[in-house]
Amino acid sequence: QVQLVESGGGLVQAGGSLRLSCAASGRTFSRYGMGWFRQAPGKEREFVAAISWSGGSAYYGDSVKGRFTISRDNAKNTLYLQMNSLKPGDTAVYYCAAVVSGAPRSHYEYDYWGQGTQVTVSS
Repeated sequence: QVQLVESGGGLVQAGGSLRLSCAASGRTFSRYGMGWFRQAPGKEREFVAAISWSGGSAYYGDSVKGRFTISRDNAKNTLYLQMNSLKPGDTAVYYCAAVVSGAPRSHYEYDYWGQGTQVTVSS
């Protein structure tokens, strides 16, 4: 198993930045593709970004492309999400997740999840 713990959420004004972290423990972090998802109240879980096990490939949801950057440090067992130019529409609980194969966009394919961290963007 992989245990995932997110941190770095908070309240920020529109146009501001935040960096989320996801610390992994348990089985070898570098074996897993990783993803970030978010869920706002009353909405379905939305794909934000994903990254391959090596970090060589990254994918983004259309709503965050050009503003968010996913990265990972396998030596530190940590996944990151740098969020710039934040908008009120980015307000949600953000989750990191691990998958055995690939870096898919569908949350159904992920095997392990963190507990989430709240991001609130004020206008």
